[in-house]
Amino acid sequence: MRTLITGGAGFLGSHLCERFLAEGDEVLCVDNFITGRPENVRHLLANPRFRVIVHDVSKPLYVDGLVDNVLHFASPASPVDYRTSPIQTLKVGSLGTLNTLGIAKAHAARYLLASTSEVYGDPEIHPQTEDYWGHVNPVGERSMYDEAKRFSEALTMAYHREHGVRTRIIRIFNTYGERMRLDDGRVLPNFVGQALRGEPLTVYGTGQQTRSFCYVSDLVDGIYRLLNSEHALPVNIGNPAEITIREFAEEILRLSESASTIVEHPLPPDDPKQRKPDITLARKLLGWEPKVSREEGLKRTLEYFRQKTQIR
Repeated sequence: MRTLITGGAGFLGSHLCERFLAEGDEVLCVDNFITGRPENVRHLLANPRFRVIVHDVSKPLYVDGLVDNVLHFASPASPVDYRTSPIQTLKVGSLGTLNTLGIAKAHAARYLLASTSEVYGDPEIHPQTEDYWGHVNPVGERSMYDEAKRFSEALTMAYHREHGVRTRIIRIFNTYGERMRLDDGRVLPNFVGQALRGEPLTVYGTGQQTRSFCYVSDLVDGIYRLLNSEHALPVNIGNPAEITIREFAEEILRLSESASTIVEHPLPPDDPKQRKPDITLARKLLGWEPKVSREEGLKRTLEYFRQKTQIR
């Protein structure tokens, strides 16, 4: 197989590049390095089946030779990044999706879109199921990301229905692991960085909002299984083990053995109060469920950040 992965030098994309290389594929990693990092894939450059294409997929991309799989993971994915680059976020969700769907159509390739639990917005049902349409502010401070992903899902289904493209849509819930950036603004790297530096951990509101955290290897396995399925509609992939943000901060402090305290800051606008995937469909359709416990995954992630920062 020949697999093209956009955003391939990002946190998730780099792990996907490794997985598809391990499966024997030739991998084309497409990234413009706005949020991806060359160091995430540097260890893969010696592999003759791996190639990096520096390109912004919001602009047309022409690929020589046949392509069997297209995975569209290019997008700023943290609040810090998509608020800093709102127009680029909207463009990669719209034009980038259009361009990558065009590649899949031209090559008769399978196509997998990386969508997100953010399409559910601040949900009114809990846990979130794939048939829930969401509660999203279309002009809010998170709208550039939420609406880009909602549009990309609609465009993907249009190509499936009108052109017969073999599409898959994954709705990714909070995922963590090695190669996250400490400065990307998401809750886990924020807490870990603060804990390792001995700074207070910043909790927004009272910290009673909930999240569900999935370790990256579990997510990658779910993505691989979904790509190889025949299901075109969205599928939630995430770990349903729900925890409050305050409890999560306390867990980080315990595992890192940090003496840091916890401080409260005002809750950002449109911040979801609850986030937990219903993975009934993934279990039934893919035979998938997470295997790595949050404690084990956090230990691995903490060790990675300690090595990167040389903070003990």
